[in-house]
Amino acid sequence: MKLSSAALLVWVLSFSVPVYATDIPSRIEINYAVTTDIGEGEINEVMEIKHMDDGRYSYSINSEAQATGIFKLLEPNSIMRHSEGMITENGLRPSRAYEKRGKKEPSMAIFDWENHTVTLSHQKHKAQEKLPKGTLDRLSLSYNFMFTPLPEHHVERHITNGHGLVLSRYTITKETLNTPLGKMKTIVLTRQEDKNSKLKRILWLAQNNHMLPVRIVSIEENGREIEKIVTGINISYKADY
Repeated sequence: MKLSSAALLVWVLSFSVPVYATDIPSRIEINYAVTTDIGEGEINEVMEIKHMDDGRYSYSINSEAQATGIFKLLEPNSIMRHSEGMITENGLRPSRAYEKRGKKEPSMAIFDWENHTVTLSHQKHKAQEKLPKGTLDRLSLSYNFMFTPLPEHHVERHITNGHGLVLSRYTITKETLNTPLGKMKTIVLTRQEDKNSKLKRILWLAQNNHMLPVRIVSIEENGREIEKIVTGINISYKADY
């Protein structure tokens, strides 16, 4: 469905502080401090929103993570993540997403919404799976609820990381979060795991700042514990004539 400027603005304003009626974010940059069980790092993420000639909006998100201090000696390579696609009334609709670690081949997902398939590429292996409605990659999940309202108690989404497709269920709560930028009222998404699973993923979305992701805590498949907390937010607006 095509997305008009007015419709997008209603969704954005539903979760953000009041802004001028013609203001729609065109660029969002977020900086994070990262703490892991073996060292520290930093992440820079940039989301760009473009108004297309046909009236719809496209998005692209780029994320670069790198180690800092002594940890950089152990992890000298950066981790690049990317997601791009369209903005719809149901949130983000990715068309392409990938994750690249150092010089390794990227894990990639190509979304074919017309034919309802997703092609996953990981370590030179390629597979095609059915594409469930509302599927997201991990990066687009963090920004999805800028553009579509959350249910009251829980939300489900199929998520891909380029080498698998998993149905994830998140419970929804609220919390006032202390950050380097001050206290923030947040919506907290906590992924529900199997009883014996050691995995974990929790997202804090800023209620008064476009539902942006301001904290993420996770335990990954490799057992690494990761926390990232916002240290800077820069939002640019471009008038829509």
